Amino acid sequence: MSAPVPVPVPHQRTGSTVERRPAAESAATTGSDETAESSETAKGAKGGKGGKTTEGGDLTLLVIDDDPAGTFTAPELPEGAGTRVRIRTARNLTEAERLLTDDIDCILVDLALPGSGDSDDLAPLKRVLRLAPRHAVLALAAEGDVERAAGAVRAGAQDYLFRGELDGRLLSRAIRYAVERKRADIAQRQLTESRLRAQENARLERGLLPTPLLQGSDLTFAAHYRPGRSRALLGGDFYDTVRTPDGTVHVMIGDVCGHGPDEAALGVELRIAWRALTLAGLCGDRLLSTLQQVLEHERESEEIFATLCTVDITPDGRRAGLCLAGHPSPLITRNGRAAHLLPYEEEGGPALGLLPRARWPRRQVELGASWGLMLYTDGLIEGRAAPGATRRLGQEGMVEMINAQLARGLTGDDLLESAVAQARELNGGELTDDVAVLLLGRGGA
Repeated sequence: MSAPVPVPVPHQRTGSTVERRPAAESAATTGSDETAESSETAKGAKGGKGGKTTEGGDLTLLVIDDDPAGTFTAPELPEGAGTRVRIRTARNLTEAERLLTDDIDCILVDLALPGSGDSDDLAPLKRVLRLAPRHAVLALAAEGDVERAAGAVRAGAQDYLFRGELDGRLLSRAIRYAVERKRADIAQRQLTESRLRAQENARLERGLLPTPLLQGSDLTFAAHYRPGRSRALLGGDFYDTVRTPDGTVHVMIGDVCGHGPDEAALGVELRIAWRALTLAGLCGDRLLSTLQQVLEHERESEEIFATLCTVDITPDGRRAGLCLAGHPSPLITRNGRAAHLLPYEEEGGPALGLLPRARWPRRQVELGASWGLMLYTDGLIEGRAAPGATRRLGQEGMVEMINAQLARGLTGDDLLESAVAQARELNGGELTDDVAVLLLGRGGA
């Protein structure tokens, strides 16, 4: 079997050699700092620590060598290198672990270290990699031991050096190369982990978005949802639609005050609770009273509240029951006529979470044979009526905007997307609040 291709190391320049000290002197310095300075560094050059080395800065190297007496000493750097190398030496891994602090930039591991009886000839190096996962590591190999040195790089070392080739310039460049490569590896790993977390969060948020249950119904349904938080899929707005076994279609839209992830999580809890209670047969005041109990138990503070609008449509699609809990009234169009708001200003109840014994009356609404019903959150109407204006779009401005789009023949998803886009355009930029809009229809209206 042919020998592995050696991993290249930085090319050395001639003219500088590693300083050799007598064995007794080297042994006496084990575990302490040795310093080699260039003439430029002596004038005050400083650098980073703990893997944050910059050009011309200090370098701190921990050498783990089982024979520090004369084997390795501080290198003599060439004139004008602008670098100071501080070297700490350790005779074994136990001593190295004691000396391994955050100010170490790089570790040079002698591959000839005893392996504590382990059959793996890279065991000492692998132990160092486990002890110092965020430090740059160089492997020191015997001259010509290419296969073992290449194996050290495959195991996780940033590079390898041959003992007989060391000099000051080569060592300085190798340390810098290893430190920067380690920093790049860590940055790349953090970026990858961040992307994976973002993808997982996106999958989780998509899974929390509702799937309408309308099998068997002749009603059309469309929805548009845009959270106010940057790069989020969920906001404090929530909605859902289900058809119960008796043929009644129930639809709900709500808004938790606030815009953060906690509000989004509470919105999901309320939506799931609403679906469960609706499928269990609750409706109107009983349902909203139970939802208020859920909100009171799940919210982080008593200041948190939620508005809600619920509609239950009879199996024949001609009538509906409407409950409002501090939420804006739906918009309706019948038989192709102009859209208008359902009058409900004085008969609605308060938002959930405001009054402990509140009541929410249910109002009967005649829909007719052909109709369209639009439910929305206040994010659609709280933007500006024109770029730079102080006046809000409001419900009246929204009705006018929707009627203009209906006159253009827009329906379904196209109508909702156009409405949100125009509201953003009138606002002069992105809407700051969450926006949810639902559209149910019957008979082509």
